[in-house]
Amino acid sequence: MDPQSAFDAIAEVIRAIPRSGLLAGTIAALLLGWIGALMLRNKIAGGRLVRTVSTLALVGILTTVFLQLARFDPRLDAVTQIGMAEQRIVGEETLVPMAADGHYWVVAEVNGVPTRFLIDTGATLTALSGEAAARAGLEPRTGGLPVMLSTANGTVTAELTTLGNLSFGNIAAEGLDAVIAPNLGNTNVLGMNFLSRLEGWRVENGDLILDPGTAAES
Repeated sequence: MDPQSAFDAIAEVIRAIPRSGLLAGTIAALLLGWIGALMLRNKIAGGRLVRTVSTLALVGILTTVFLQLARFDPRLDAVTQIGMAEQRIVGEETLVPMAADGHYWVVAEVNGVPTRFLIDTGATLTALSGEAAARAGLEPRTGGLPVMLSTANGTVTAELTTLGNLSFGNIAAEGLDAVIAPNLGNTNVLGMNFLSRLEGWRVENGDLILDPGTAAES
């Protein structure tokens, strides 16, 4: 990652702290550091320990926010893939552990190309970034009408395509409708049109459990 990208990522982490639930923790850690500095200045025992605890708390907060944001930034894939929980087959089901950012991520093969997806039950359609679609050799449907998608940033235009094959764990789906949506950024999404092909899905103990049955094979 080049220095400018690193600077941008750090700046985004700092800007994200006030928007997260970690603001109170950040303020508390800063206050603790100030108390530790006063204790050291007045030669009160334990001041250095208090300063150390404050520093560790701030580092932990910055790391947490960084990892949450980095999941959506392809420039940081090499970092975020380290220690990322992987889906696994348990009996006849595929189990997807919740990631540290509170989301469910899978690495699926799209037409044989490994592609990282966010599983989003609030999304109607499966969507791929322009980059991911190009890697998988996906093209917009000839003569197809553009699809208008509502996002937090307004309405964007996407083009329909068809995934010849998508598979991960013990799940395989063929001929799945999807959209190529470069304006959505670089996050690929598995939506309800994929989940509806499954026999069922549920969340247990924080894990997303997918039951393929026979519906996901066609």
